[in-house]
Amino acid sequence: MRKRFIEDLIHVGVQDIKENEPLSRHTTWKVGGPADFLINVQTKNELENVMKVIGKHKLPWRVIGRGSNLLVRDGGIRGVVLKLDKGFEYFEFQGTRVIAGGGTSTVMLATKTARQGLTGFEFAGGIPGNIGGAVYMNGGAHGSDVSEVLVSAEVLLESGEWVTLTNEQLAFSYRTSVLQKDLRGIVTEATFQLEAGDAVAITEALTRFKDRRRQTQPLQLPCAGSVFRNPTGDFSGRLIEEAGLRGYRIGDAEVSTMHCNFIVNRGQATAQNVLDLIAHVQKTIREKYHVELEPEVQVIGEA
Repeated sequence: MRKRFIEDLIHVGVQDIKENEPLSRHTTWKVGGPADFLINVQTKNELENVMKVIGKHKLPWRVIGRGSNLLVRDGGIRGVVLKLDKGFEYFEFQGTRVIAGGGTSTVMLATKTARQGLTGFEFAGGIPGNIGGAVYMNGGAHGSDVSEVLVSAEVLLESGEWVTLTNEQLAFSYRTSVLQKDLRGIVTEATFQLEAGDAVAITEALTRFKDRRRQTQPLQLPCAGSVFRNPTGDFSGRLIEEAGLRGYRIGDAEVSTMHCNFIVNRGQATAQNVLDLIAHVQKTIREKYHVELEPEVQVIGEA
């Protein structure tokens, strides 16, 4: 079955296929077991062909972007993992609108829009993922998010149909979109509506955001961004710190001493270490404050 699947991929021109690829190499936490297949996709035509072959073989699939906000269990992922490669890393300005490929770095695009004198995308300077992932999960920071500026997104549905979904059709809410719930698809391109402003002032604001992030987040260690969603009217990091969990470790997974809503990999952490630490934090906060902390990171794969 594996051999036939690969043969079918090669037949339609797919080239970058890896078997049993450790996903610890592709996630910012540096943990996670192997994917049966990992395919780096270069073009929209290639992506369409890949999805047809996946459908023919009835294999499970998912996309990972730059591997942030993601925890892959130690057993890895059965089926196919897709990554949008260099062919999806592009952007184009049309007045105050910007069109960007799904593989484009959010941080890079925030820098480019600032230099272009466009405001509204500064928040993305603190999101270490790509545009496709940011749309998928309504990524946000500094009081704003994708839903505030997105016009539409081009999506290849699991069925093989290409659609353009409007902001309203994506049904954004806090760190979620319809793509996480009722509509399986891959974001290949997004259009944003920004506003004209002063390039120097916008760049300075973006720089302040980046500096604040460097000063308050443990970016020198493998991590995946904020682990828990903030409960209504409070902050997860504050609760975790107040509960005395700063620096708490299970194996090499540690509640960051710099920001308590981050869990860092101190060297040889496993995904199970991280999961156990997440569960311990949730149990502690539940017992102390009767608050249920909901993970913001996506947990995928097999134990």
